[in-house]
Amino acid sequence: MAIFTSYLRIILLISGVLAGIQLPGFVDQYGKSLQAHMIESERSLNEFRDEAEKFFDGSIEELIAHYQASDDRVFQEGGQSISAIYQRNQLLEQAFRSFSQNAWSAYQQAFFTPVEDIQREVRSSFSYTVKLNPGAILFGLVSGLLLAVFGELIVRLLARPFRQSQHN
Repeated sequence: MAIFTSYLRIILLISGVLAGIQLPGFVDQYGKSLQAHMIESERSLNEFRDEAEKFFDGSIEELIAHYQASDDRVFQEGGQSISAIYQRNQLLEQAFRSFSQNAWSAYQQAFFTPVEDIQREVRSSFSYTVKLNPGAILFGLVSGLLLAVFGELIVRLLARPFRQSQHN
């Protein structure tokens, strides 16, 4: 039994290290995807910004309101489209600012408060990499240690009833 628990401990440690090393890579890919979407959103909005600058002192909101107030249904729907592009751009800019604040906010956003479609995209196309920088190594070692300790505690708790019955 002691050999089994030793191997289990090693397997849990290695599994935790390998999983922990992947997390910084995922956060990095999420950040790059978020930034790429934001840049694309900026490009989509630039033509409308030029129009807003020319006619509404740079106010996209006034441009959208003008389109939506039109009697022409095509312009009304165009206003809805511009509004959707503008709102998406605002969401992505805010998410990228939040992501870029510090390392903790990057992890928090990538895993707990992500832009859902971007996280889904990154998850579906995630390429497993071993990014061996100090942060990834530390994260991997801590994850491995925590998983090994947690596994050891579970094994000890499960084995406890058997040890007590042997002493009786």
